[in-house]
Amino acid sequence: MPFKCIQCGKCCKNTEMPLTMEDIRRITALGFKVDEFAIFNGYYWQLRNINGHCYFLNPKTNKCKIYPYRPIGCKIYPIIYIENIGVSVDSECPMAYTVTEKEIEEAAPILIRIIKEIEGEDEENN
Repeated sequence: MPFKCIQCGKCCKNTEMPLTMEDIRRITALGFKVDEFAIFNGYYWQLRNINGHCYFLNPKTNKCKIYPYRPIGCKIYPIIYIENIGVSVDSECPMAYTVTEKEIEEAAPILIRIIKEIEGEDEENN
């Protein structure tokens, strides 16, 4: 997606980013242990916060330590899903105004897949 991140790190502070099993496999393949970078919130896995920021955020540079391998939700951010509203753009992102309708349309099926996975709906069994 052509969205231009300015790497301000705002989205990485107090994150509640859900993780798919694909995300977890990709990150553990880098040598990280799940319990280091993720927590299970009772419903699904999400990124762990350390001192108020994502485990992978370098707070000095505001850069992600695993940027090429980051979770899919991070890749499509600031496009998010809001319960009872649907696919939207997170207004907290300073670059939210640059997101196009086309980018939202492209991200929507990805968000739906993430939601189905974390809600336990396996698309192969539907």
